Amino acid sequence: MADTVSWIATAATIIAASMTAANLGSRITGYGFCVFLVGSLAWIAAGLMTGQPALLWTNIVLTLLNVFGIWRWLGRQAKVEEGARSAAEVSHETPGESLFPVSLLTKAAAGNGNRKLGQCIDAMVGCRTGQLNYIVISEGGVAGIGETLRRVPWRDVSVDGEDVRVKMDRRAFDRLEILDRDQWPGR
Repeated sequence: MADTVSWIATAATIIAASMTAANLGSRITGYGFCVFLVGSLAWIAAGLMTGQPALLWTNIVLTLLNVFGIWRWLGRQAKVEEGARSAAEVSHETPGESLFPVSLLTKAAAGNGNRKLGQCIDAMVGCRTGQLNYIVISEGGVAGIGETLRRVPWRDVSVDGEDVRVKMDRRAFDRLEILDRDQWPGR
C-alpha cells in the first residue's frame, strides 16, 4: 500500500510542478497547487506508513504552503484578474478611451492580424510621464531557450480586448533590433 501511495504522490508532484512552472495564468497555477496538495497529502500518508518523520514533517509544511498557494492563485489573484477584466469591459461601454490591464503586456500573444509574431513578455514605461515606450516580444525557442527578443515601439502596437496587435508586417518585424536578454535599451 505504501508503494502505491508514494507513486500517487510522485505523479501528483510532477504534474503539479509542470502546471505551476508553465506559468499559464492564475487558474492553471492555482489548480497546480491543488494537485500539489494531493501530492503532499499522499507523501504524508507514505511518511506515516513507512515511519519516515522527515518526509512527514516536510510535507506537513508543504501542505500549508499549498493551501496558501491555492488561496493566492484561485482566490486573490483570480479576483484581481477578474477586476481588471471587468474594468476593461466597462471602459469599452463608456465615453473616453478604453482601458486594458497592463499585465496583459507580460503574457499576451502578439500578432499582426491572424498571424502570431510572438509572445509579449514585458513592457517599458516612462517614470515621469507614465507613457509606454516599448514592449518586448519573445519568439521561437522552448521554455526561453533559443528565443529571440525584439523591442516593438509602442506607437506600432495596439490592444484590442486581450489581443496585442503589432502594426507591421512580418518583414518589418524581423528587421527590428534583437535584444540581449539582459541588456535592453534605456530609451
